[in-house]
Amino acid sequence: MNTPAFSQRRALMGWGLLGALPLSWAQTAGYPSRPVRMVVPFPPGGPTDVLARIVASKLGERFGQAFAIDNKAGSSGMMGSADVAKAVPDGYTLLGNASIHVINPSLYPKIAFDASADFTPITQLAHVPLILVVNNDLPVRSVKELIAYAKANPGKLNFASSGNAAAPHLAGESFKLATGIDMQHVPYKGSSPALTDLIGGQVQLMFDSMPSAMPFVKAGKLRPLAVTTARRSLAVPDLATVAEAGVPGYDISTWYGLWGPKGLPKEVADKLANEVARILKLPDVKERYAALGAEPVGNSPEEFAAYCKSELLKWAKVVKDSGAKAD
Repeated sequence: MNTPAFSQRRALMGWGLLGALPLSWAQTAGYPSRPVRMVVPFPPGGPTDVLARIVASKLGERFGQAFAIDNKAGSSGMMGSADVAKAVPDGYTLLGNASIHVINPSLYPKIAFDASADFTPITQLAHVPLILVVNNDLPVRSVKELIAYAKANPGKLNFASSGNAAAPHLAGESFKLATGIDMQHVPYKGSSPALTDLIGGQVQLMFDSMPSAMPFVKAGKLRPLAVTTARRSLAVPDLATVAEAGVPGYDISTWYGLWGPKGLPKEVADKLANEVARILKLPDVKERYAALGAEPVGNSPEEFAAYCKSELLKWAKVVKDSGAKAD
């Protein structure tokens, strides 16, 4: 039976297998010689789309070939990922995805692909803290006040997320476990509708990716309480971490990366990784990423593969401890 535990074992066996089906030297040396499709398995405008689109535009400028974003949303990112898993491993179909890619194996007993063995890790685009934001009418201005309010009003707080078992949901469940508070989870189909209801007061708080939440924070429509990583975010250095604010050891974040299908030639993976690393150092890209709260990474395929493996283990534990379930 293909259980979540079995999926995790298969996934762990697959990370780092960067071997390639042979393509000629001329094919890899001349890559890319035609437009490249970059599948983003979420709707336009979300953090995965925005961060991938910035890099895709620069890749197109560098290589003189379009790197076109193809938004194929659905099934917690798995619909678009399945499309890439079946693609010819020639570098002309890529996947720009978020950390949900390594969370899904712990949540779904049956997936149409192996989230690690069917993909070639290329590079990590960015590391992004989540940010804890609350409705402006909620009478709290710090994490400690939020915890006190929740304990005084058990079960009366509703926290939104971009979907069941996505990083924002798991961040909320981890917060509940760490603080002993009682609050209800309200899943949405993406960050945008969740943030709309948070601003409107239908829900009271949310752990969300900084790229999607920060515009509303800057506009004064939401009140930020803390970031979820172990260290403060460069984008909001004056904002405390959840750990600093009274929940020791709390460290949750999301991240974004680039994959190809299984068997992508190492020369192509290296070429893309090196170019993305260069792009992420460009002043205008760093500025655009920073405005979204994203910290550029740009590591090697081997480093990214090892990171994916460690993250799969971490999120498997979070899923198990929180009891989170998929839709």
